[in-house]
Amino acid sequence: MEFKDYYQIMGVARDATQDDIKRAHRKLARKYHPDVSKEKNAEVRFKELGEAYEVLKDPEKRAAYDQLGANWKAGQDFRPPPDWNAGAEYAGSGFERGFGGGDTGDHSDFFESLFRQGFARAGKRAGSPGGGRRTFSAKGEDHHAKIQIDLEDAYAGTTRTLSLRVPEMDDQGHVLAREHQITFTIPKGIRAGQHIRLAGQGAPGMGEGGAGDLYLEVEFRPHPLYRVDKHDVYMDLPVAPWEAALGAEVEAPTPTGQVEVKIPAGSPNGRKLRLKGRGLPGTTPGDFYLVLQIVLPAADIESAKTFYEGMAKQFSAFKPRAKLGGKS
Repeated sequence: MEFKDYYQIMGVARDATQDDIKRAHRKLARKYHPDVSKEKNAEVRFKELGEAYEVLKDPEKRAAYDQLGANWKAGQDFRPPPDWNAGAEYAGSGFERGFGGGDTGDHSDFFESLFRQGFARAGKRAGSPGGGRRTFSAKGEDHHAKIQIDLEDAYAGTTRTLSLRVPEMDDQGHVLAREHQITFTIPKGIRAGQHIRLAGQGAPGMGEGGAGDLYLEVEFRPHPLYRVDKHDVYMDLPVAPWEAALGAEVEAPTPTGQVEVKIPAGSPNGRKLRLKGRGLPGTTPGDFYLVLQIVLPAADIESAKTFYEGMAKQFSAFKPRAKLGGKS
């Protein structure tokens, strides 16, 4: 699929005003209209022109296209990055009846790869099949983005301020991206994969339709100590060989503070100690698991080497690889 330079097709500069774009469209539409034009490939050029105008006349679609198109040239092999418009306030603008009153099915693969999904969803909401020119209302598209939080935020709850981009037109008809900030609450006990809904922060609606919503999918930032599995939290707890063999009481960190933990005698490496209800909070809170990791002291001095040699003699009957079928 080739990248289409809609500004080149329209014969206008990238900083053209909306009036410039309208004038260019009127002029070229007369020149290439299939019913009157004698130009070669008039029908193809007329469709390309209509598609370019469909994007550039709409402030939201134009802003989205400008965001992506700055790094591409006409004719280049093109595949839109999967997250090219993630979190953009103008992503996925509302439904319109295609260029020149035609069916959106006339758009190119390039156009549909960027905008078709938004047309289809909003068109179903609007209930507008073919026919003449009509006015309708449609709710704006919902937007989706991801937000990373710290695990501690999920334990305690917090507030966050987010900057959003909104396309708007200046007095000269240029499309600009205006930033505004919104403060919202991250609720206590939220889990990875859940969504925070910011009502009315999606794409603007059409007619009397209200704005869509913005859904933020929660992800946890990697933590140096903890890892999360649904509502349970895990931590590797280093222990000395004698603590695992003889048993011990040690202190261990958790997201809510230090706790005293009893290590049972004879604990093997990888044993899980469960702290009930100390996982992510909620109606049914998760559990916190300490996974024992036996850490061996280094044999880097003579006395340590002598100690390990003594252990080898003391435990000569111990066969660590017996279950593997080996003789040693």
